Formats: sequence, C-alpha cells, structure tokens
Amino acid sequence: MASEKFIVSARKYRPATFRSVVGQSMITNTLQNAIRRQQLAHAYLFCGPRGVGKTTCARIFAKTINCTNLTPEGEACGECPSCRAFAEQRSYNVQELDAASNNSVDDIRDLTERVRIPPQIGRYIVYIIDEVHMLSAAAFNAFLKTLEEPPEYAIFVLATTEKHKILPTILSRCQIFDFKRIRVDDTIDYLEYIAKEEGVSYTRDALNLIALKADGGMRDALSTFDQVVSFSGGELTYKGVVEGLNLLDIDYYFRITDTVEVGDYREALKVFDEVIARGFDIPQFVAGLNSHVRNLLVAQDPRTVDMLELGESLSQRYLVGAQNVKPPTLIRALQLITDAEATLNRSPNQRLHVEIMLISLCAPEELGEKKND
Repeated sequence: MASEKFIVSARKYRPATFRSVVGQSMITNTLQNAIRRQQLAHAYLFCGPRGVGKTTCARIFAKTINCTNLTPEGEACGECPSCRAFAEQRSYNVQELDAASNNSVDDIRDLTERVRIPPQIGRYIVYIIDEVHMLSAAAFNAFLKTLEEPPEYAIFVLATTEKHKILPTILSRCQIFDFKRIRVDDTIDYLEYIAKEEGVSYTRDALNLIALKADGGMRDALSTFDQVVSFSGGELTYKGVVEGLNLLDIDYYFRITDTVEVGDYREALKVFDEVIARGFDIPQFVAGLNSHVRNLLVAQDPRTVDMLELGESLSQRYLVGAQNVKPPTLIRALQLITDAEATLNRSPNQRLHVEIMLISLCAPEELGEKKND
C-alpha cells in the first residue's frame, strides 16, 4: 500500500478564511468590513516581512469577494461553486504574477491585455502581483494607467517586502496595508495546534525556540517545525530543537552574565572556549550575547517587560535572571558588546577580540579600566 504523500505544513495548514489568519487581525477585520459594506478599492498594496500572510490574505480576499453566499461575518461560505473552484485551484477569478521573474514591460503589457477580458463566472478578477518591487521602472510606468483606471471587475493586489522601492505614483493609487511580524506567543499557539493535529508530542519550550528562530515569519516557523519533526522522529523537546537546528543554548549566555556580575573573567573565557569548540560562529555569539543582555535589562522593569517578545517560558526565565545582575552592569555590558560587535568583522583575530571584550566585561581593572559601582 502506497504511503500518503507528505505535504509541508506551510501548504497543508495555509489559512482559507480571514478568521484563520494568525497575527494580522487589524488587516483582516478591515478587509472583511470593506467586503460587507461593498466598499472595495480597485488596488491594494500588501507590504511587510516575508512569510507573514500577504499572499495568503490576497487569495482569501479574492475568494471572498467572489463568494455567492457570504456569511454575516464577511467570510466565504466554502460551499458555493466559486469557493469550490478556489479550493481546487481551478478558479479563473484570481490571476497571480511573480514580478521577480516577470518584470519586463512586455510582461506588464501582456497583463494589461488580459485585464480587458471580463470574468465569465463571478463578479471580480483579482490580479495578485507578488514581489511587485522587482518590476522595472519602465514596467511600472506601463502599469500606471491600468492601475489608475481598471475595469470595474478588476482588482489589483500588489505584495512586497520592500515598500520603499515602490514608485510614489504607484503608492498613491493603492490602499496600503502594513503587515506586521507575528508575535512569538501567537506563533507558539499555532505550532501547538499543528502539533496536536499531526500527533506530534512537544513541549512549549521547544515550540518557543522554533518561534524565536522564525523571527515573526509564520512560513519560516512552519518550515522549521517540519525540519525538527523529521530530525526528532516526532517528539519535540527543548534539547532536540537546540540540536536539530544547531542553536546556541541560552544557558551559555546566562553563564556569561553570571561571571560578569562576580567578576570572574577566567570562567567567562572558559564558557567562550566551549562555544568555539562546538563550532559556533563568533559574530553570531556576540550578537546573541548583545540580545541576551538587552533582554535582561528590559526584564528588570515592569514598564519594559512587554518588550521581551520571547514567549511565556523564556520571558519567565529572564525575569528571574534579571534579579541577579545590577542595571549599571548591564548598561555597561551593552555598550562594550555593541562596540565589539561593530568592529569584530575588521579584526584579524576575532577570538582574541571577543576574549578582550569578556575580560573587560568581567574585570576591567585587569585592562587598566575603572569599574562602575
């Protein structure tokens, strides 16, 4: 008996309704309101980091405005012929163009010719142009007239990760929606839902690491989830994720800051030697240490705790760890690490460069410096 074909999580669990989109409620609510009130613009610009739902929302929008039996909440019914055509990827009411590989004037002229053909079924044709910032200047100019005065059945949704590269004349013709990075806790919750659906055992700490590595991108989080599940054999643990992704455990950073507070530079050098022995990149270690010290600093004050963005379990660890280090120590450490990071790539001996930084952090008097009280 043939085994079932594997489908990556990013495709298998791609949202099909506005309600199921994670972390973009302001945008999905606005689009639903516009659909319910029949106040549709002729052009939209979806911009934001990669993997946060821009193209997904564009497809849901196209499906919803062509649905013949909308729900009271402004969602597609999922049952009408138009919705079924979208679900089976055979709808002619959505056309997608990848501007990264179709960015010439001829490509845009071909698109504008197609825009003249009205839909045979449904009310609208939605043209989704992904990575629109990749269009050439000539292609942008050829697109202007059509974008400004399209047929009443044509709606354009432009998607980009680099809004600053879009011509002002294009921006002025679009409703602009800025997609944000997805919060760590929202990503963890969604990964937890998928893990349960897939029968994968997990710990919240393990999902927390995956969410942090994704840096606000759900697509990256799902790809990493698939990778670690394959590595671990379907059991996600904190240690397994650290090993599977070859991450530097934050225990190393906590050990470093412990040595800073007590002034034990020899122990700090020993910890750094362990990091090097495990094959980790030196600039990556320094950048991680800088973020670690920053997290400890913001964890010391209730007014800045919300800036941690680490997820519940890791945030709790920083809240506890922050009580063991004095604020002046952390502020000085931030300054020294930032200075070292800025000059690290120019150093002929990066290891020695970081070792001097660690000595200065722990025992500045050894280098002839005056330590802050």
